[in-house]
Amino acid sequence: MRIKPILMMCLLALLSISARAAFTPTAYYTVDGVDMEATDVINDAQAPLTVTFRANPTDLGDATPTYEWRFTREGSTDPFIVRYEEETTYEFRESGSISVSLYVAYNDTTEAELISTIRVSISTSILEMPNAFSPNGDGINDVYKAKDTHKSIVEFHAYIFNRWGQKLFDWTNIDEGWDGTFNGKAVSAGVYFVLVKAKGSDGTEYNIRRDVNLMRDYTEGGTQR
Repeated sequence: MRIKPILMMCLLALLSISARAAFTPTAYYTVDGVDMEATDVINDAQAPLTVTFRANPTDLGDATPTYEWRFTREGSTDPFIVRYEEETTYEFRESGSISVSLYVAYNDTTEAELISTIRVSISTSILEMPNAFSPNGDGINDVYKAKDTHKSIVEFHAYIFNRWGQKLFDWTNIDEGWDGTFNGKAVSAGVYFVLVKAKGSDGTEYNIRRDVNLMRDYTEGGTQR
Protein backbone atom coordinates (compact mmCIF):
# COMPACT_ATOMS: atom_id res chain seq x y z
CA MET A 1 0.00 0.00 0.00
CA ARG A 2 1.34 3.37 -1.03
CA ILE A 3 1.12 6.16 1.53
CA LYS A 4 0.05 9.48 0.10
CA PRO A 5 2.71 12.24 0.29
CA ILE A 6 0.59 14.50 2.52
CA LEU A 7 -0.10 11.65 4.97
CA MET A 8 3.57 10.77 4.96
CA MET A 9 4.49 14.35 5.80
CA CYS A 10 2.08 14.34 8.73
CA LEU A 11 3.47 11.10 10.05
CA LEU A 12 7.03 12.39 9.76
CA ALA A 13 6.03 15.58 11.54
CA LEU A 14 4.47 13.63 14.40
CA LEU A 15 7.53 11.41 14.69
CA SER A 16 9.72 14.49 14.74
CA ILE A 17 7.59 16.07 17.48
CA SER A 18 7.72 12.92 19.59
CA ALA A 19 11.45 12.65 19.14
CA ARG A 20 12.12 16.21 20.23
CA ALA A 21 9.58 16.62 23.01
CA ALA A 22 10.71 16.11 26.59
CA PHE A 23 8.96 16.50 29.95
CA THR A 24 10.17 16.51 33.54
CA PRO A 25 7.02 16.27 35.68
CA THR A 26 7.84 17.67 39.11
CA ALA A 27 5.93 18.22 42.35
CA TYR A 28 6.63 21.46 44.25
CA TYR A 29 5.60 21.91 47.89
CA THR A 30 6.68 23.53 51.18
CA VAL A 31 7.48 21.87 54.51
CA ASP A 32 8.11 24.05 57.58
CA GLY A 33 8.83 27.02 55.35
CA VAL A 34 11.35 25.13 53.20
CA ASP A 35 10.64 24.76 49.47
CA MET A 36 10.82 21.14 48.32
CA GLU A 37 10.43 19.30 45.03
CA ALA A 38 10.08 15.69 43.94
CA THR A 39 9.94 13.80 40.65
CA ASP A 40 9.02 10.32 41.93
CA VAL A 41 7.64 10.21 45.49
CA ILE A 42 6.65 12.32 48.49
CA ASN A 43 6.80 10.01 51.51
CA ASP A 44 5.01 10.28 54.88
CA ALA A 45 3.86 13.86 54.28
CA GLN A 46 1.50 15.67 56.64
CA ALA A 47 -1.90 16.95 55.64
CA PRO A 48 -2.97 19.45 54.66
CA LEU A 49 -0.27 19.51 51.97
CA THR A 50 -0.56 21.79 48.95
CA VAL A 51 1.39 20.54 45.94
CA THR A 52 1.87 22.17 42.54
CA PHE A 53 2.54 19.76 39.68
CA ARG A 54 4.33 21.08 36.60
CA ALA A 55 4.94 19.23 33.35
CA ASN A 56 8.11 21.25 32.58
CA PRO A 57 8.07 20.69 28.79
CA THR A 58 11.19 21.27 26.68
CA ASP A 59 12.07 20.89 22.98
CA LEU A 60 8.45 20.97 21.85
CA GLY A 61 9.13 22.64 18.54
CA ASP A 62 5.79 23.34 16.88
CA ALA A 63 3.95 20.79 19.00
CA THR A 64 0.87 21.71 21.00
CA PRO A 65 0.68 19.24 23.90
CA THR A 66 -2.55 18.18 25.55
CA TYR A 67 -2.00 17.39 29.24
CA GLU A 68 -3.82 15.04 31.57
CA TRP A 69 -2.93 14.79 35.26
CA ARG A 70 -4.68 11.69 36.62
CA PHE A 71 -5.08 11.42 40.41
CA THR A 72 -5.66 7.81 41.52
CA ARG A 73 -5.99 6.42 45.04
CA GLU A 74 -4.05 3.32 46.02
CA GLY A 75 -6.05 0.19 45.25
CA SER A 76 -8.08 1.87 42.51
CA THR A 77 -7.61 1.82 38.74
CA ASP A 78 -9.81 4.81 37.95
CA PRO A 79 -8.70 8.37 38.72
CA PHE A 80 -10.94 10.32 41.10
CA ILE A 81 -9.94 13.57 39.43
CA VAL A 82 -8.37 14.58 36.10
CA ARG A 83 -6.79 17.96 35.40
CA TYR A 84 -5.92 19.29 31.92
CA GLU A 85 -3.43 22.07 32.57
CA GLU A 86 0.32 22.14 32.07
CA GLU A 87 0.50 23.14 35.75
CA THR A 88 -2.04 22.19 38.40
CA THR A 89 -2.29 22.54 42.19
CA TYR A 90 -3.98 20.14 44.60
CA GLU A 91 -4.38 20.13 48.38
CA PHE A 92 -4.00 16.68 49.94
CA ARG A 93 -6.22 16.37 53.03
CA GLU A 94 -6.71 12.60 53.36
CA SER A 95 -4.26 9.98 54.58
CA GLY A 96 -3.14 7.24 52.22
CA SER A 97 -1.28 7.02 48.94
CA ILE A 98 -2.27 8.81 45.74
CA SER A 99 -0.56 8.37 42.37
CA VAL A 100 -0.42 11.48 40.18
CA SER A 101 0.29 10.46 36.58
CA LEU A 102 1.00 12.79 33.67
CA TYR A 103 -0.28 11.78 30.22
CA VAL A 104 0.53 13.83 27.12
CA ALA A 105 -0.80 13.87 23.56
CA TYR A 106 0.38 16.10 20.71
CA ASN A 107 -1.70 18.40 18.52
CA ASP A 108 -4.82 16.36 19.34
CA THR A 109 -3.65 13.75 16.84
CA THR A 110 -1.93 11.15 19.03
CA GLU A 111 -3.13 8.94 21.85
CA ALA A 112 -2.22 10.19 25.32
CA GLU A 113 1.07 8.67 26.46
CA LEU A 114 2.09 8.10 30.08
CA ILE A 115 5.11 10.28 30.86
CA SER A 116 5.67 9.52 34.55
CA THR A 117 3.96 9.06 37.92
CA ILE A 118 4.57 10.85 41.22
CA ARG A 119 3.30 9.07 44.33
CA VAL A 120 2.18 11.17 47.31
CA SER A 121 1.86 9.38 50.67
CA ILE A 122 0.00 11.20 53.47
CA SER A 123 0.48 10.00 57.06
CA THR A 124 -2.27 9.12 59.51
CA SER A 125 -3.03 11.71 62.18
CA ILE A 126 -1.52 12.23 65.63
CA LEU A 127 -2.55 14.88 68.16
CA GLU A 128 -1.61 15.24 71.82
CA MET A 129 -1.89 18.20 74.17
CA PRO A 130 0.44 18.71 77.18
CA ASN A 131 -0.88 19.15 80.71
CA ALA A 132 1.51 21.92 81.78
CA PHE A 133 3.62 24.85 80.60
CA SER A 134 5.78 27.53 82.21
CA PRO A 135 5.43 31.00 80.66
CA ASN A 136 8.35 32.55 82.60
CA GLY A 137 10.25 34.07 79.69
CA ASP A 138 13.13 31.57 79.69
CA GLY A 139 12.39 30.57 76.09
CA ILE A 140 11.51 27.00 77.09
CA ASN A 141 7.90 25.83 77.09
CA ASP A 142 6.63 29.41 77.33
CA VAL A 143 3.59 28.76 75.10
CA TYR A 144 0.88 26.19 75.63
CA LYS A 145 0.28 24.41 72.31
CA ALA A 146 -0.08 20.99 70.71
CA LYS A 147 2.91 18.70 71.11
CA ASP A 148 5.38 18.83 68.24
CA THR A 149 4.59 15.20 67.41
CA HIS A 150 1.29 16.21 65.77
CA LYS A 151 0.70 14.93 62.24
CA SER A 152 -1.88 15.43 59.51
CA ILE A 153 -4.39 17.54 61.42
CA VAL A 154 -6.64 19.19 58.83
CA GLU A 155 -9.01 20.97 61.23
CA PHE A 156 -8.07 22.42 64.62
CA HIS A 157 -9.68 24.71 67.21
CA ALA A 158 -8.53 24.98 70.82
CA TYR A 159 -10.01 26.96 73.74
CA ILE A 160 -8.60 27.89 77.17
CA PHE A 161 -10.95 28.41 80.13
CA ASN A 162 -10.38 29.38 83.76
CA ARG A 163 -11.93 27.45 86.64
CA TRP A 164 -15.10 29.56 86.46
CA GLY A 165 -15.66 28.59 82.82
CA GLN A 166 -14.61 31.94 81.37
CA LYS A 167 -12.95 31.67 77.97
CA LEU A 168 -9.52 33.30 78.06
CA PHE A 169 -8.14 32.42 74.64
CA ASP A 170 -8.73 30.33 71.51
CA TRP A 171 -6.70 29.57 68.39
CA THR A 172 -7.00 27.66 65.10
CA ASN A 173 -3.37 27.43 63.94
CA ILE A 174 -2.04 24.19 65.39
CA ASP A 175 1.51 25.59 65.52
CA GLU A 176 0.45 28.52 67.67
CA GLY A 177 -0.85 28.58 71.25
CA TRP A 178 -1.60 30.43 74.50
CA ASP A 179 1.08 32.57 76.17
CA GLY A 180 -0.61 32.63 79.58
CA THR A 181 -2.17 36.08 79.29
CA PHE A 182 -5.70 37.49 79.20
CA ASN A 183 -6.44 40.94 77.81
CA GLY A 184 -2.71 41.59 77.66
CA LYS A 185 -2.00 40.73 81.30
CA ALA A 186 -0.37 37.63 82.73
CA VAL A 187 -2.80 35.34 84.53
CA SER A 188 -2.01 33.75 87.88
CA ALA A 189 -0.27 30.41 88.19
CA GLY A 190 -2.74 27.58 88.71
CA VAL A 191 -4.95 25.08 86.93
CA TYR A 192 -6.80 26.00 83.73
CA PHE A 193 -8.78 23.93 81.26
CA VAL A 194 -8.25 23.22 77.54
CA LEU A 195 -10.85 22.02 75.05
CA VAL A 196 -9.66 20.92 71.61
CA LYS A 197 -11.84 19.98 68.67
CA ALA A 198 -9.86 18.70 65.70
CA LYS A 199 -9.99 16.34 62.73
CA GLY A 200 -7.24 14.20 61.21
CA SER A 201 -6.54 13.32 57.59
CA ASP A 202 -7.65 9.76 58.35
CA GLY A 203 -11.07 10.94 59.53
CA THR A 204 -10.25 10.72 63.25
CA GLU A 205 -12.30 13.18 65.31
CA TYR A 206 -10.44 14.62 68.31
CA ASN A 207 -12.36 15.97 71.30
CA ILE A 208 -9.69 16.60 73.95
CA ARG A 209 -10.59 17.96 77.39
CA ARG A 210 -7.97 18.24 80.10
CA ASP A 211 -6.47 20.36 82.87
CA VAL A 212 -3.58 22.68 82.11
CA ASN A 213 -1.11 23.52 84.88
CA LEU A 214 0.37 27.00 84.48
CA MET A 215 3.66 27.13 86.43
CA ARG A 216 5.44 30.46 86.21
CA ASP A 217 8.28 29.60 88.57
CA TYR A 218 9.09 26.22 87.04
CA THR A 219 12.45 26.18 85.19
CA GLU A 220 13.98 22.71 85.58
CA GLY A 221 13.77 20.72 82.37
CA GLY A 222 10.92 22.83 81.05
CA THR A 223 9.61 20.01 78.87
CA GLN A 224 5.99 19.34 77.94
CA ARG A 225 4.35 16.50 79.83
